[in-house]
Amino acid sequence: MFSDFNFQQMISAFIVLFAVIDIIGSIPIIISLKEKGKDVNAMKATLISFCLLLGFFYAGDIILRLFHVDIESFAVAGAFVIFLLSLEMILDIEIFKNQGPIKEATLVPLVFPLLAGAGSFTTLLSLRAEYASVNIIIALILNMIWVYIVVRMTHKIENLLGKGGIYLIRKFFGIILLAISVKLFMSNITLLMEQISSNS
Repeated sequence: MFSDFNFQQMISAFIVLFAVIDIIGSIPIIISLKEKGKDVNAMKATLISFCLLLGFFYAGDIILRLFHVDIESFAVAGAFVIFLLSLEMILDIEIFKNQGPIKEATLVPLVFPLLAGAGSFTTLLSLRAEYASVNIIIALILNMIWVYIVVRMTHKIENLLGKGGIYLIRKFFGIILLAISVKLFMSNITLLMEQISSNS
């Protein structure tokens, strides 16, 4: 396995995953969840996200085929969720009502869809076609370590930036999330339309 290790591939995979997972962009959401009194467990979020991403890396296409869902449809569904999250940030409204464990926000929305969402899943499947598995796994582990550090330090970042700074960042990254959701939707809906036209 390690004979396939390639430093350049690992760095490339790390940069791609870093941009897609975008934990820095999620800081305002994490702070907002904590301000609402919802618990965010950094270690739990990191480990569950890593297990989900690793599991999907090896079995994603099999799982989707089992439910007769293609990766493009899955990505479009994820785009809608990211779109709603971005609206929360931009418009200062609450769309996601916490119906899970009391004061628990680690699983939704932090693990899914922010860390282990449709974008991350589709990216992993795309990378697998280009790079050796060992390089992608190492890149994923490094990203998860970075995620843990950032989630743990959100309060320090909050103190550093202040309420005004966080408010501006929240609006800015809300627009970024909106753009990501539109890009994810458009690229995959186009593929779906091509599949429909080719089958008809």
